[in-house]
Amino acid sequence: MPAEFSCGGVAVDGRKVLLVRVDNLKNRKVWTFPKGHVECGETPRAAALREVLEETGYRCKILRPLLRVRYCFMMNRVLIRKAVQWYLMSAVSRAGKPDFAEIEDVMWVSPEKASLLVHYPSDKKLVQMVSALCGWTIRQPEQTNSCG
Repeated sequence: MPAEFSCGGVAVDGRKVLLVRVDNLKNRKVWTFPKGHVECGETPRAAALREVLEETGYRCKILRPLLRVRYCFMMNRVLIRKAVQWYLMSAVSRAGKPDFAEIEDVMWVSPEKASLLVHYPSDKKLVQMVSALCGWTIRQPEQTNSCG
């Protein structure tokens, strides 16, 4: 079974996280975090920083490793094992424009909004982990009383 390895980052700025909207393998538009393949001779950390910069236009610094996620997916009728190493990052500066050939949109959002927008269960787990590490309390939407 072929294997792939990618690296990515959950970038924070204040109490916001950086999301990208992409077309997934099923041609669905989903919100997720920037990531990509490690190039030949590149370290996982360098790959994560490069991918975040290329996909979002933001230069970041790594604060710490977060989580390694493993899953499988089908591509061209071949089952592929995938591992993704995620890093917690802090935004340093705007250094360019997003790569709109790969990315549909880029958005800074609150952890609450990120929890609602991200598509993959592992991304939801990343939002929870980052919120805990940053000391953020994720506020639940207010319940409305429909009894009048």
